[in-house]
Amino acid sequence: MSNAFLDSIKQRRSIYGLDKNAKASKQEIVATIEEAVKYVPSAFNSQTARAVILFGEENEKLWGIGGIVEQALHKVVPDDKFAPTAEKLASFNAGLGTVLFFEDTQIVKDLQEKFTLYADNFPVWSEQSTGINQFAVWTALANIGLGGSLQHYNPLIDEAVGKAFDIPENWNLRAEMPFGNITAPARDKEFAPIESRVKVWG
Repeated sequence: MSNAFLDSIKQRRSIYGLDKNAKASKQEIVATIEEAVKYVPSAFNSQTARAVILFGEENEKLWGIGGIVEQALHKVVPDDKFAPTAEKLASFNAGLGTVLFFEDTQIVKDLQEKFTLYADNFPVWSEQSTGINQFAVWTALANIGLGGSLQHYNPLIDEAVGKAFDIPENWNLRAEMPFGNITAPARDKEFAPIESRVKVWG
């Protein structure tokens, strides 16, 4: 079956071997992410998804030695067991940049007050929105030849990230996506039988 959209989905994988030698320009990368964020769907067209793109020294602030993530993890990971963690952080820092994904909680609160019947649903729909946003950006980056992976060091790093990158207080960090030129392919992936996951009636 030939389908460009499905081919893009298949191309998107968790890539950990990264460097900065991307063929795509910074302008192309930013435009790609902006387009993905702009067109992702959201409940009530709430558009709660937010993204911050880090390059260069700003990316180093997050993943580098003595950076935000390392400092946060040193508080919870014993020094004698930190080597694998340091290696992982170095692999993220080796990439070209990072997308930080947020949700605007003020919009969620406003919608809860305006549509009280659905108040309990809006936080759920917000989480769905950020998931769609992350997938869309990830797939769009794969389409221009960039690899990436989805990380979740929040909430350990939330406060430090907010201060370092001037993040509004109502933006809630949901995930981090280091990206860059692919230096090693994705690991093999096993799939459960599709018949156990998709049912067809009629």
